[in-house]
Amino acid sequence: MKISVVVVNHNRCDLLKLTLNSLIKSANSADNEVIIVDNASADNTLEMLNTDYPQFRVIANKVNEGIAKAANQGIQASRGEYILLVNPDVILGKETLEKVTAYMSEHEDVSGLGVRMLGPQGSFLQESNRGLTTPWISFFKLTGLAKHFPKSRLTNRNNKEWVQEFQTSEIDILNGAFMLVRRSVFNEIGGFDERFHQYGYDIDLSYRMRLAGFKNYYYPKTYIINFKTQYVPKFSWAFIKHFYGAMIIFASKYLFKLPEIKVPGIQLYPAQYEVER
Repeated sequence: MKISVVVVNHNRCDLLKLTLNSLIKSANSADNEVIIVDNASADNTLEMLNTDYPQFRVIANKVNEGIAKAANQGIQASRGEYILLVNPDVILGKETLEKVTAYMSEHEDVSGLGVRMLGPQGSFLQESNRGLTTPWISFFKLTGLAKHFPKSRLTNRNNKEWVQEFQTSEIDILNGAFMLVRRSVFNEIGGFDERFHQYGYDIDLSYRMRLAGFKNYYYPKTYIINFKTQYVPKFSWAFIKHFYGAMIIFASKYLFKLPEIKVPGIQLYPAQYEVER
């Protein structure tokens, strides 16, 4: 199996159908499997999947386990050489799976891959090649972590390493809406940190990949349409708890406790974080 697509869903029945239909059309000759992990949806998602998509594997959780934990469940049940995490509110472009699979096969130095993302009106989404939304950019600036993300357009607007919309280039952060990673890398990194319930899981995994010396790339020769729907209202307590809680978890991991860097026969505890460039 070349590529395993994992979709974590919670109450996105209608949008999920669009995502799955686009997955079917974009695969072409790509050797793939699709696994949907449903986080206790209260709509008719499971009935719809059973009726309309019997060819896909479904893991039905009794409670909402959060995206990171559910994604790990789907990945553990998969067997592809590449793992693709896709949100249930995106539409893949024609031949997307085939194109990204071919690119990864041709570029063995690429460990993770993101693609060009468009909004519903066709506008380019900056998170495609910087990986971070505005609140996360502010967080990295305020905490001083921004200096470790040289390719993410966080501070210097004249940085020569900025990635343009149609430029295939190395980036720091992969966006969880479409996040392609080699299984060997995913296993070595240790999977998603399940403390990140809904937000920050993609940033954390990307950051750990960069700390370990792996390379993430932005590939604009295919695209997805990202509806960016919210699971919970933006100003609700649940949103505040999970969104800003993710930032607190991230800060506690990388600001207040130094990481252990493993070298054969040696354990190093560096004085500061450095990301391989």
